[in-house]
Parts: sequence; structure tokens; C-alpha cells
Amino acid sequence: MIVAGIDEAGYGPLLGPLVASAVAFEVPDEHAHGDLWELLAESVCRAPSRRDSRLPIADSKKLFQRSAGIASLERTALVMLHTAGRKPHTLSGLLDVVAPGVADDLRTYPWYAPFDPELPFGTDAADIATRANAVRRNAEQQSVGLRAVYAEVLPEGHFNRLVDQTNNKATVLMRLVLKLVQRVTQRFDAGLRICIDRQGGREHYVEKLMTFFQGAKLRIVEESAARSAYELTLGQRSFTIEFLVEGETHQLPIALASVYSKYLRELLMTGLNAYFAERHKTLKPTAGYYTDAQRFLGDIETVVRNEQLDRAMLVRSR
Repeated sequence: MIVAGIDEAGYGPLLGPLVASAVAFEVPDEHAHGDLWELLAESVCRAPSRRDSRLPIADSKKLFQRSAGIASLERTALVMLHTAGRKPHTLSGLLDVVAPGVADDLRTYPWYAPFDPELPFGTDAADIATRANAVRRNAEQQSVGLRAVYAEVLPEGHFNRLVDQTNNKATVLMRLVLKLVQRVTQRFDAGLRICIDRQGGREHYVEKLMTFFQGAKLRIVEESAARSAYELTLGQRSFTIEFLVEGETHQLPIALASVYSKYLRELLMTGLNAYFAERHKTLKPTAGYYTDAQRFLGDIETVVRNEQLDRAMLVRSR
């Protein structure tokens, strides 16, 4: 059975990309609706702790401390990739693995084009390898394996063009999520459960799903305040999609997807900050959220004007 999780990072900020990611685990059928944290309890845990040597897989908002840097996100992201046999050595290499083609989009942005740091960026390669070995052994004992990691990276200008087309930021995010669903369903053709962190208060997804998966047969399993679940049939293939409130606390795959989304966004924000810091020596970096982004934009106004940078490529419209 394949159990996949999908989550995003960067929906609210004014600066930087919107990133959505999906991960897919192969698990024994009897554990398809179980708790992967419990199944892998020997090597992974739900929350970071200095007293716990296991690998934390948690919602990125709990895992990431801005004052401590990117290390916690990176450790979890790269360790899990290593368990799947993928060992990217640069940001561009990572993007080639999880988001083929997006590097070409990023090269059209002056602040992303030159930024291709070596990985790991903020952690130790030997530590990642050691932790990966421990997680891999535990996963093999439980017949669990990470089979895929996918990401959809939408930089600012591309985000603005889609918002202009749809006039709705939520529709743009849903499009990214459903593209990830499509990538997962194209890769795995049987025994598939997809869990998605629910955004906002929406409980009904029939119209969105039927518009995207034209010709599919759909059965509503549940539509409630906590969970909206559907069974879709395309030809000979059937799979389930579930939208869960606070999904990252209930499903390890969703939590891990949030880690990849946040890790990619934070790497790219590092590139953006570095670009402008080279041109404004006293510039304080930004995380891209509205109030501080306004401060940052005021600080770099001279740079934007002197270099004739396109604000529609830099500042998100919503």
C-alpha cells in the first residue's frame, strides 16, 4: 500500500516562493491507516528534543526555529532522502530530484539564478549518513520505505501570473496540490491513499476534484468538520484522497511533506536575502511575511530602482 502526504509552505508571505510537496511511503497493507510514528518509533519521533537522539519528523512550524537556522529542517529532509537512495549535493541537484524543470524558472530571477549552494547547507554530512542508516534499518524491519518526494515550486512572478488568471490565491494553491496528486497517481497505480493538510474551512471538494480529474467516478466517503474523504476511480484504478484538519499532527507523511516545502522555501529565501545583502551591506534579512517584507522592500528600494528590477517578479500580489 502507498500512503502519500501533501502540505505547503509560503502561502501567506509577500516575498519568496510558494512551495507544495508530496511524499509517498510504501507500508504493509495492515498499517495503511495506522500511525507511522509508532511503526518507526525506534528511529523517529514526533517532536525535536535534545534528550532524544531519534530523527524528528514533525510539522515544519514546530521543527524550524529561525534563530537556530535551517539545520533542523535540513537534517530531517536529507536523512529521509538518503533512506531512499537520493543524495543531492547541491540545491540544483535537489530540485532536479523533487521538482524537475523548476530550475529553469528560477534562472529567470536575478536573486535565484546565481544561488546554488552545496548540500548539506547547515548540517554535517556524516551526521546525516549515520542517522539515515538508523532510519533505513528500522524502516526495513517494518517493511516501510520512502518511495517518492515531489515538490511544486512557484516563484513570485509565476505566482502573480496564476493569481491574475484565477483571481483567487486559494485556487492557485489547490492547483499545486492537485498537480502533486496527479504526479503521485501517475507513479503508483494501485493501493493508494493520499492525505492532504486541509487549508481554510472548506469541507467540500467534489467540484474541484471532478474538474481536475475529468471522467473519474467519485464516491464521497466522508465530509465533516475534521475530514473530507473521497474514493476516485479512473479506468481500472481506484485511490482515496483525504483532506484532514491539522493533518501534519495526525499523519507522518503530511508532516514530512511540510518539512520539504519549508526547507526548499528557506533555501530560496537565503538566496534572495544574499542577493540584496550584496548590494545593501547593512540590510537585515527577511522571512518574507507582510510587515517585515514591507520594511525590507523599503530598504532595498534604491537597489530595485538602480537595477531596474521588475517588482512583479519580486513582490507577490496577494
